[in-house]
Formats: sequence, structure tokens, C-alpha cells
Amino acid sequence: MGAIITRFAPAPTGFLHVGHVVNAVYVWGVARACGGRVLLRLEDHDRQRSRPEFDAEILRDLAWLGFIADQGPVRQSGRGDIYRQALATLRGQGLVYACTCTRAEVAGAVRQTRPAAAAGPADDELLYPGTCRERGLAEGAGVGLRIRLEPSVERFVDFTHGPQEQCPARQCGDVLARDRDGNWTYQFAAAVDDFTQGVTLVIRGDDLLASTGRQLQLARLLGRADPPQFLHHTLIMKSAGPQAQKLSKSDADTGIRDLRARGWTPERVIGHAAALAGLVPEGRDVRADDVSSIMSRISEALR
Repeated sequence: MGAIITRFAPAPTGFLHVGHVVNAVYVWGVARACGGRVLLRLEDHDRQRSRPEFDAEILRDLAWLGFIADQGPVRQSGRGDIYRQALATLRGQGLVYACTCTRAEVAGAVRQTRPAAAAGPADDELLYPGTCRERGLAEGAGVGLRIRLEPSVERFVDFTHGPQEQCPARQCGDVLARDRDGNWTYQFAAAVDDFTQGVTLVIRGDDLLASTGRQLQLARLLGRADPPQFLHHTLIMKSAGPQAQKLSKSDADTGIRDLRARGWTPERVIGHAAALAGLVPEGRDVRADDVSSIMSRISEALR
């Protein structure tokens, strides 16, 4: 697939935890095994939740662990002009419209149009029903902006899960590009960034697999001819069973700064994270410089 450019893209809305280290093992491991490059991107598009203290601690934790990026950090908060230019490109195609719907209103519309017993999108996968699509609302403060999606099936091959087919128009409906508070959204900003920063391989957790089709479609509408490839990996769960939830920033005893304070070494933290992901046996210390050896099997498929 040529020279690999991938990215590590945490949001500074909390401190790094073991789940982030799993992603770092994959990102740096694959990139180094393939002679590729790693871009560090801080996804601080959510201005209400992002904090400078989290930003600073993320950089400190990565340096302590030994995960050194080839480029960055690049912060989404400084890329507003790029997002506005991308939005103008889509507006020129007649794909952008104003929307006043709240998340609660979208959720309510979904419940009204779907039988109570029917399976539907998860809470973070609400299907926007197109309420404002033809209303012709004016853009302005307190108004969100959505992008009309094509009713097409997006096909791609994930290096973990194999061939995939997704129809974003049926999954999520028209994508919100900027919310009513003026924040650029994850889906839009990530698609624009991966395009404009030349990312060729997106490595991220399985929770974002469903986002792939809409980001591929957005990139194509923006003019990206060669889409990135994708590798989604297993998440670290804090419990088992059907109600299991992924590890989050709020979970105790998993924060990197907490483990450091308890006397853990960087090698122990990385080895523990890799073991939780099933990549190495528990109890094995792993240096950041050695993660490429863990990814040798996966990197062979990418060459």
C-alpha cells in the first residue's frame, strides 16, 4: 500500500488510560514495522470538554511511555479555516443545510418512527430522520449544519474484520458537520483531517468501525480519490457480558499518570496493555521501541 502515514488521535477531554496505550501499540507498532510515519493529532474539536491540562498531560504521558510521533502535535482547534474551506466545497455542491434539531428531538423522532421492540441504532448511532432537510433554514448562531449523504453502499476491507458494507444514509442519516454550539463534529473533522493530512491507514478501536462508511463518503465528496485503508482493533472492556462497556477516561486505576504514581515503569504499562489486548502474555515488559515486533504478522499483510 506504499508508504504508510497513520495517526494517534486522542481527545484532550480526559487523561490517557490503558485503552489508549493499546491503540498506541497498534499505531506505532504497525507504522514502525512498515517503515511508516505517525502523526499526533489532538482532537479538541469539543471546546466545552477539552482542557489544556488534559492536553499537556497527554503529551507528558506519551513522552514518558516513549511513543514519539514523527509529526505533530496538530490540534483541531487550530484548523477552523481548513474545516470552513471543506464545508464551502460541500456547500458548492448543494449538500449543506441548516438544522435546529437537538439530540433529544432526533432521539424522539427515531422512537416515534420505529416500533418499541424493533432493533435500532445505539444511543450514539442515532438515525437523523431529515427533519430540516427541506426547510431552507438560514445559517447562523445556534444553528447546526448538516451534510446530505448519498443513499449509496460504501465498501471497504478492514485488515481485522475483512470486507465490509455500510450504508451511512440508513445508519445515521445526514451527518452533522457543525453543532449548534459552533463545534466541528468528530465525523466531519476526522474525515477532513485524514484527507488533508495525507493519512493512508486509519488504526482505531472497534467502536469506530461503524463510522468508516460515512467518513469514506465525506472524503469522496470532498474530492479524495484514494481513500485511506482501515484497521480496527479490539477494545479493552471494563466488564464482560452483553452490557459490557469499553474502558473510559473516568475508570479508576487505569490512567497512565495514576499507574506512574504507583511506581509502574513505561515497559510494564505497555506490556500490560498489550497483554489485555491479547498481543503478548501477561507479565511481559515491552518497550515502545519494540512494539513493531508485536505487529509483525499484521504488518506483513500491509506490505
